[in-house]
Amino acid sequence: MVETRVRTRELTGKTIVSDETGKKFGSVGDISFVPETGELMNLLLTEPTRATSDLQLQQDDQGRIIIPFSAVKSVGDFVIVSEKDIF
Repeated sequence: MVETRVRTRELTGKTIVSDETGKKFGSVGDISFVPETGELMNLLLTEPTRATSDLQLQQDDQGRIIIPFSAVKSVGDFVIVSEKDIF
């Protein structure tokens, strides 16, 4: 299996889209990670859409909506996430 490295600056600003429904959730505004290992933990949304508010997703202490990086299925022109893996 070939591992592809994703740079955080390549993710920032990309639109997050559901794999199952095609709904847009917003854009990647920031990323949280473990500094010691570089492991990506969460995507933090900017410009959340109505679809995002309907899901009532978890927020960080600054009120930013959190998408766990484990829900990310692919990264290209968009960040594709699995809705069932968000919760």
